Amino acid sequence: MKQLHVVAAILRDADGRVLLAQRTDAEHAGLWEFPGGKVEPGETPEVALVRELREELGIDAVVGNAIIRVHMQQPEKHLLLDVREVSFVGAPQGLEGQALAWAAPDTLRDYPMPPADLPVVDTLLRGN
Repeated sequence: MKQLHVVAAILRDADGRVLLAQRTDAEHAGLWEFPGGKVEPGETPEVALVRELREELGIDAVVGNAIIRVHMQQPEKHLLLDVREVSFVGAPQGLEGQALAWAAPDTLRDYPMPPADLPVVDTLLRGN
């Protein structure tokens, strides 16, 4: 079975809001997620997350503490979503045509998300 390792960032602004990006791919178009992407062969999760955030958002990221690791069995693959707290320099922009939204933590459940992101929301709402 195929293994897919994905990294995602919890980026916060000065008001404590969390950055979400809207998916544009066919499988999850229109759903909101925490920015990040796939870990490429030979990359560490930290290197992958810095690369993805530079490509997608145009920011320089510093990867911090782990928030949660979500394991999800899907029909065709096993997904590992590795979520980290991230500080950054720059103003995030949707460089791949994706919409961005700064969401107050108590509004995160208002955004439709892929199933793997829901445990992340639960963890954030518990104050982690």
